[in-house]
Amino acid sequence: MSEKLKLILASGSPRRLALLNQAGITPDLLMPADMDETPERGELPRRLAQRLATAKGELVAARAREAGTPGLVLAADTVVAVGRRILPKPDIQEEADACLRLLSGRGHRVYTGICLVDQNGYSHTRLVETRVRFKRLSGMELADYLACGEWRGKAGGYAIQGIAGSFVLKLVGSYTGVVGLPLSETVSLLAGQGYDVRAGWAGCAT
Repeated sequence: MSEKLKLILASGSPRRLALLNQAGITPDLLMPADMDETPERGELPRRLAQRLATAKGELVAARAREAGTPGLVLAADTVVAVGRRILPKPDIQEEADACLRLLSGRGHRVYTGICLVDQNGYSHTRLVETRVRFKRLSGMELADYLACGEWRGKAGGYAIQGIAGSFVLKLVGSYTGVVGLPLSETVSLLAGQGYDVRAGWAGCAT
């Protein structure tokens, strides 16, 4: 029997880990890729998402090889944009307020780039685009959402899997992609590199 491929998740995001667990996949190791996510001058949202995902994957793959713990390395990055305008991942309330006022009552796009670095160091990528439309937020909704703090560190200043899910009028594309890791595309990438994506399915009934 061949040795089971190790999977390294290049992220410290509890959301991405939870999504993998939802699909019956448990990474062998978590290695967050802390790096500068500042867009390059004139960079478009879709290119930013894919560039950051690839850079994170390749960075962690190099670190894993140096540490003697090679395996498949999975990385992702999510970018929220209105047209060509890239929205931040706010850490302060004023930034989140600006994001939510811009998103209120209009459509936006969420781009999630995925990168899987195989054991030979080759990068396999996907880019998933999802269109989302928010309802018009009242002043009280905006104030209360900002007060709850759910927006902190989230692309575009909101978490669709939380309270902000009630803001969504329409979604076309991948819900899990908006959360942070499009599961269908991720599972397809893993399976394509020989990872047993169904190994954790046994006894999954509750």
